[in-house]
Amino acid sequence: MDHSHADTDKHVRLYLTVFAALAVGTVVTVAANQLHVEHALAIGIALGIATVKASLVAAVFMHLKWERSAWIWSTLALCAVFFVVLLFIPVLETSEHPPNVVVGTWDVLPEAHTEHAGHHE
Repeated sequence: MDHSHADTDKHVRLYLTVFAALAVGTVVTVAANQLHVEHALAIGIALGIATVKASLVAAVFMHLKWERSAWIWSTLALCAVFFVVLLFIPVLETSEHPPNVVVGTWDVLPEAHTEHAGHHE
């Protein structure tokens, strides 16, 4: 496997460019956090930036840019489908509750539980 100095310089330049893009992406993520936008939009922006950054890492540092195997790409596509399904599980779970049921989270408990906890003190 014979690599010329020009090929090595080309790859190093590509790695440094991706590193710079990841650094800029991190700064953009922090700046986007300072925007006063709706919570759902903020999550969408953060996920969009994270997707671009993850794609850069996978394409260049994991060498998927040069991959030609159909098995690799089909496995990657299957993982992406399962990832999207897993993202929607919490959405589907919260939509199945009856209208008058208050669903608590880790930082907001339903009223019934907070009243019950107050009697133990």
